[in-house]
Amino acid sequence: MSKVVPEPELMPVPVLNILYQDDYLVAIDKPAGMLVHRSFLDRHETVFVMQTLRNQLGQHVFPVHRLDRPTSGVLLFALSADVARVLTEQLTEQHWRKFYLAVCRGFVQQAGILDYPLKEQLDKIADKQASQDKEKQEAVTALWPLAQVELPIAIGKYPVARYSLVALQPLTGRKHQLRRHLSHLRHPIVGDTTHGEGKHNRLFAEHLNSHRLLLIAKRLELKHPVTGVDLVIEAPLGEVAELFTTLGWSVADSWYSQLFDQLELTGLTQL
Repeated sequence: MSKVVPEPELMPVPVLNILYQDDYLVAIDKPAGMLVHRSFLDRHETVFVMQTLRNQLGQHVFPVHRLDRPTSGVLLFALSADVARVLTEQLTEQHWRKFYLAVCRGFVQQAGILDYPLKEQLDKIADKQASQDKEKQEAVTALWPLAQVELPIAIGKYPVARYSLVALQPLTGRKHQLRRHLSHLRHPIVGDTTHGEGKHNRLFAEHLNSHRLLLIAKRLELKHPVTGVDLVIEAPLGEVAELFTTLGWSVADSWYSQLFDQLELTGLTQL
């Protein structure tokens, strides 16, 4: 009697939310926890942004920049190699403006600019042949506090837990720059399992049902690589809107749009 082997269970493929699309480029709202493209470091993964978007559009897409796996928000792709080259040049020459939202530990009291060089983070497998003695690289981040909350939950030796919502503008593009800079300021981002603090991550998971890195690539500003028109592409709050509501923070995307319009680097002090 032959044995019936069950069909392998297939993971449902998500439909990516397209934020902007024309004949030359496409921007999507990358889900938190989704890898941008295949990597031998995550061989067990079967769903990737790049392949999913290619199948969804029915054409090749060309990555221009990346977001860390746990980060959500605006992710841009070119629809041709020529456009990808122009966009990469823009990014390299720092002609883009990117704004993020993050929830971090403690009360952030003042806006400012952190100029704190970072040593390049090398992967034990992928970078094992690379030099381990590279000089630290310039890393600069602008930060603005937006809101605060005090939760009546004891944590460690403190009877309450305090958190801030901040806007971040990376002025350089180092690996994990925002996460490492906030950790350096002793305001680690909630949900960061690499540079954060486990007790705060657990508090949000157990009391607020939040199980992700609370870092969102909310807005990308650039010149269109073909037409030269100024583009502003924004991602919705999405799944974190419920959390923001619980914390008493604005969930109106228009509020954040107006806020980003007003943020300026001039006048910021060094942190």
